[in-house]
Amino acid sequence: MIFRWKHCLVLSIFFAIAFSLSVGFSQVLSAPNPSNIYVWEIPTWMPKPIIPTDNPMTAEKVELGRHLFYEKRLSVNNKFSCASCHIQALAFTDGKPLAVGATGEQHPRNSMSLANIAYNSVLTWAHPGMKKLEAQALVPMFGEHPVEMGLSGKEQEILKMLQEDKNYQKLFAVAFGRGDSNINLKNLTQALASFQRSLISVNSSYDKYRYGKDKNAISASAKRGETLFNSERLECFHCHGGLNFSDSVKHERSAFEEIAFHNTGLYNIDGKGGYPGNNTGIYEITKKPDDMGKFKAPTLRNIDLTAPYMHDGSIATLEEVIDHYAAGGRTITNGKFSGVGSQNPLKSNFVSGFKLSPQEKHDLIEFLKSLTDEEFVTNSAFSDPNIAVN
Repeated sequence: MIFRWKHCLVLSIFFAIAFSLSVGFSQVLSAPNPSNIYVWEIPTWMPKPIIPTDNPMTAEKVELGRHLFYEKRLSVNNKFSCASCHIQALAFTDGKPLAVGATGEQHPRNSMSLANIAYNSVLTWAHPGMKKLEAQALVPMFGEHPVEMGLSGKEQEILKMLQEDKNYQKLFAVAFGRGDSNINLKNLTQALASFQRSLISVNSSYDKYRYGKDKNAISASAKRGETLFNSERLECFHCHGGLNFSDSVKHERSAFEEIAFHNTGLYNIDGKGGYPGNNTGIYEITKKPDDMGKFKAPTLRNIDLTAPYMHDGSIATLEEVIDHYAAGGRTITNGKFSGVGSQNPLKSNFVSGFKLSPQEKHDLIEFLKSLTDEEFVTNSAFSDPNIAVN
């Protein structure tokens, strides 16, 4: 599932599909057995995510969702799954500048990491209204602009496939109750959302150092990098702070829901702050001139594994990302996107530029690399149930 914006009208159609397929089934849905309450395997310093009351976590739903996440038959060509764009070894990204759907169509946005997606107050790169994983799941499955899974018009076909599969009969039964009526689109999206919420990453070297009190868990260079990261001189922490290194976050200890979008001076194609027409940020939704080029600041957890960077994958390395922010915005000298990003009038005040010595740049990168959670990207509980993680 690729987390990016789609037209609100299309979403409305999807919600109508989901509702129509689930009407009449609500009476037979089995409530989770109290003994099946999900146990979060997270340290005490990390708060629990906020879970929708209409989709409580259970181990059975998570396991069903895991199978569905890796299920290639949930695509128009039976060759593509959610995991095609969200690969565990890459912290559930795909390593491509721009994602490619089941039909080979290239998308305008980069595949976002799913690490700690349960803590996100808003989903996708630039859609202020997309807040529930259950609703978002409909977009990659049935969206047509661009095509991702390519299932538009095939709702009954995929349900029939699941209803006839003996393994899915069993998995749906233990998660939602027996009977074909419980193998429906609503329960499918609830299971997918449950699996995604289980993708918790809190065991990096930095976590062991900062919260586990292991003074030797990260290098002296990374410690210096942490100081730089949290300094007013660089101002990184304003948009990438807190437990999840993002300023769009919610959890059980939150005083309020944090949602933020930023223009980082990545483009300035008309001298007035303009971004490429297919990637204008939340302006595409709000149509407010000041929202041009505003995108969500993603988590920096596992950032060393999720290259290339930015919403359009247009920056290849961490070194280049730092150069971009050090310059206070990117300068593109030629081509249709040429412009001086540091002069973008809509740019965030936090992207003001700074100077780093070679050693300081190295230290900052070492800190960012310390956010890698090796256990997360090898955890068999998150892997394809039919293929062991190497």
